[in-house]
Amino acid sequence: MGAKRRTKKPSRTKSTGKAWAGRFTAKADPRAEAYAASLDLDIRLLPYDLVASQAHVEMLGRRKIISRAEAKKIQDSLKRIMREWERNKISPRPGDEDVHMLVERRLSELIGPVAGKMHTARSRNDQVVTDLKLYLQDECRTLIDGLRAVQRSLVKQAERHVGWLMPGYTHLQTAQPVWLSHWLLAHLKAFQRDEARFEQLLTGALDELPLGAAALAGTSHPIDRRATACLLGFSRISENSLDTVGDRDFCLEFLAALALCGVHFSRLAEELVLFSSHEFGFLTCDQGFATGSSIMPQKRNPDIAELIRGRSGRLFGNLMALLTVLKGLPLAYNRDLQEDKAAVFEAADTVVHTLIVLPPLLDTLQFHRERLEQACQLGFPTATEAADHLARQGVPFREAHAAVGRAVTWAAGQKKGLEEITLEKWRYFHPAFKPGVLADVKLSQAVTSKKSWGSTAPNQVRAALGRERKRLFPGKRVNK
Repeated sequence: MGAKRRTKKPSRTKSTGKAWAGRFTAKADPRAEAYAASLDLDIRLLPYDLVASQAHVEMLGRRKIISRAEAKKIQDSLKRIMREWERNKISPRPGDEDVHMLVERRLSELIGPVAGKMHTARSRNDQVVTDLKLYLQDECRTLIDGLRAVQRSLVKQAERHVGWLMPGYTHLQTAQPVWLSHWLLAHLKAFQRDEARFEQLLTGALDELPLGAAALAGTSHPIDRRATACLLGFSRISENSLDTVGDRDFCLEFLAALALCGVHFSRLAEELVLFSSHEFGFLTCDQGFATGSSIMPQKRNPDIAELIRGRSGRLFGNLMALLTVLKGLPLAYNRDLQEDKAAVFEAADTVVHTLIVLPPLLDTLQFHRERLEQACQLGFPTATEAADHLARQGVPFREAHAAVGRAVTWAAGQKKGLEEITLEKWRYFHPAFKPGVLADVKLSQAVTSKKSWGSTAPNQVRAALGRERKRLFPGKRVNK
């Protein structure tokens, strides 16, 4: 007989210390670990991870996937970890590659191997999407509160300046006179739309539970996803596990809503910068929201408004960054998706900080009535009223437009305003002019004559203020 054949025993190598280490026989290169680590970012998801884990464990216990005693032991320890978080007693350690592993590691320290049962019937793939949605729900509510604060500041300023005239512009050229209150409420409407977008997110994409999709294919355990949804306050559950773990549309919707906030911040800030210049002189920013120059003693720069305008670029960049990450990813989960949080967190922080500084900046603006009225005398802002006067006499509007254009050219050459043109001269440009044109081209009449809903007419602006006051100050009267 030949030599006895020797069989090699299975290797029993040491664990690498990772939750996923069973397949590996060597430790990760520390440079790779450092590059892949996300804990410095996703640590802010820790309270949401704890809340989601408690609901998941509660469901596992109810379904007898784990014992009720085990579920209670895990839940009590998760509550303890939450208290440690609230007291700033949580300390990440080497090997905590993300927030989920930090929680599991700390839970194991408290209750031993039973901690591992918490992860039954779930994956970090569906876990992180759930955490992120819970986080974004809170962020949306914070943003809604902040946007309402901005709108309240705009309403208060509009109330203080009822009846004040200012030039309205198109192409940054004098167009028609409007009430200053109308201009303030115009910016308010943009922020109201922003508010509505976050409300829609709360009842839309953020109201669908991802937990239960597991890694990508669901789970063989008899879980009850609707019970988990009820425990966490979601009204719906996702319907396709592959889509669920690869979906970041809700992040894009959130970033798009933030980017639109940035557009509206920037447009308002641009006008504050422009209108506070000596060339316009319409308003002055409070000293608390301005800075001086290190070399020019006379300067009073609207730096906060400029920073608000500038930081909108971050919001656009974060949206584009995540769009680029997602555009070529195959289903389902890919590590590229770790980049979602960097974009979302940075953009959310930018807008939240802006919403803290913008209301007091608006509250302390000082408007200059005399300068606003002087500017209304320039650029023939009531020319449209003269054309409309002719149109009311039955003259085709294009013919009326041409006649008033000739009158404006003549007045500009004579350095006169339209209010200085005599009736005789008006009739030189078109015989259909009536004596009423002399009143129609006055600034106050140009505003008062408007009849359309949503216009700058005094009754329309007052009605709009009443609606916004009722919406933003329920049960209260705005101080004028």
